[in-house]
This record gives sequence, structure tokens and C-alpha cells, in this order.
Amino acid sequence: MTGWLHVVDSHTEGEPTRVVVAGWPSATAGDMPSRRDEMRLLHDPLRRGLLLEPRGNETLVGAILTPPVSAGAVAGVVFCNDAGYLGMCVHATIGVVRTLEFLGRIGLGLVHLDTPAGPVSADLHRDGSVTVSNVAARCTALDVELDVPGLGRIAGDVAYGGNWFFLADAGGLRLERENAAALLSATKAIRSALERAGITGDDGAPIDHVELFGPARRADADARNFVLCPGAAYDRSPCGTGTSAKLAALYRRGRIAVGQRWLQEGIAGGVFEGCVRALEGDSVLPDIRGRAYVTAKATLRFDPADPYRFGL
Repeated sequence: MTGWLHVVDSHTEGEPTRVVVAGWPSATAGDMPSRRDEMRLLHDPLRRGLLLEPRGNETLVGAILTPPVSAGAVAGVVFCNDAGYLGMCVHATIGVVRTLEFLGRIGLGLVHLDTPAGPVSADLHRDGSVTVSNVAARCTALDVELDVPGLGRIAGDVAYGGNWFFLADAGGLRLERENAAALLSATKAIRSALERAGITGDDGAPIDHVELFGPARRADADARNFVLCPGAAYDRSPCGTGTSAKLAALYRRGRIAVGQRWLQEGIAGGVFEGCVRALEGDSVLPDIRGRAYVTAKATLRFDPADPYRFGL
């Protein structure tokens, strides 16, 4: 087990990312899903120590850099959070791109990254914003009805944007950070109801993200959302994979066209600009644009004498 991890912290529209740039044990698996599984099996205490208290918190998302697996990619990335590992994370990808720029490893323009969900590209613009060309997104079910204790009968859409989402109208719930406790309670109840009802993504994949949406507060946005992430934390950003899933649902409903912009406001007031750049069979290919800011560069020490070195 390593004694040190070198990291760069950033936030994307308010949602934090911690990029591991050196110190993680070398990956031996040949592809990105296998590298994620290898980390889960062999190095999960490091994930906990990286992200949980006393070094982190339940909101923090990790991005562990590995050598690339495909020609032309600058790096591989495995994403993780307080609850485990993610297939894809757009806000963290934006953070990774800004981190690589901060370290002098890339410049302006297009870069390619390998992720467990598949290869993605990202364009670092002159104004500091980043456009991520995400993996294909799809909406697999519309108006799925669900009995939720405390909420009654609700309906929502099942969609994939790199992770699996249940998208539902917020109804009478206020989409404000001051109302986060009620929103967390509602979205956790929805996720539990999905599990009880056996409602899943493709091939039985668990729907571990729940997204509530409603009218935007900002004049330049189309909608506002609240997103429950795996575990017990909510996304401070508008959620890039959630925005991708939303684009897939909007396209299936005929409410957005290829090339049309959709401005998604997050619970903290930040905005992602999304659009369907192209179609791929029954899926849409989403672009998500946002901003990240580097906040710290640090070396984390894992003292063998520390009983909490691998997190609380």
C-alpha cells in the first residue's frame, strides 16, 4: 500500500473533484472496466482514504489517472466517490482537463481520455471552459410509474448518460439548496422504491442516480435540477451525466433537436450547456460544456500508525 498520493483538487460549477496524479499503485489490467474492477478488489481502502473524512467528505469525487489504453488518448481515468466507483463522470472529466492544463501536460484544444464507460474527448477552450463529448446516452423508458412512501404515485423516465438515472418532476418540492434535506429524503425514497419494484437499467444495472427537475431560476437556463448521487450526497453541479440522460429523454419526447442547446441549471446555480451533437442508432451523442477551477495541489500522507488513514 502506498504511503503518499499526489493530488490536485478542483471544482466544476461547485462540485469538487480530486484528481490523483501520482502515487496510486500501477494498473495491471488491460482495459478501463477491468482497471476499475482491479481498484475495487485490491485498492479500495485507498479510495476510502482519498475521499472520506478526515481528508475528504461525502461530496468529493475522485478521478484516478492511469496510462491510456487506446491510441491517441492522453490518459485513462477511473472515477469514484464515497459509495464506490462510477462508469463516467462529466464534471470530473472537466476537472481532469483543467488539472492536466494546470500541470502543463496539455494545452488548448482537443484531448482524448479513456474511461470505464468508453473513450471520450474534451475540448479545452480559450475562455477556460471545457466541452466534453460524452459517451452515447439513451432513454429506455418513459413515464414509469412508481409508488413512493411519503410522495405517493409518481412517474419518471429511465435514461443512461454514463450512469443510470430516474428523471422525475420535482412536483411541489422546492429546488433550493436550503431545501436539500427534504430533497435528499425524497430522492432516497425514490431510489429505494425503484429497487423494491425491480426497476433497473439495461441488463439489471441499478439505477443509482435520481434527478428531480423543475423550472429554472436563472433567465439563461431551461431547467433546474437536483441530483442524488450513489450513496447519500447530492451533486452541487448540474450533473454532466444527468444532463446527458436528460437530453436523451428530451430527444425521445421530441422536445429537442440535434444541435439545439439545452442550458441545465444545478441546485447551486451553476449551468452546463448541453446539446445533442449527433445520433447513434437509438442513442444520442451529447456534448456538455462547463467550467472548472483548480483549488489546491497537495500530497496526502497515509501514516501506518493512523487508525483512520483509510477513512471514517
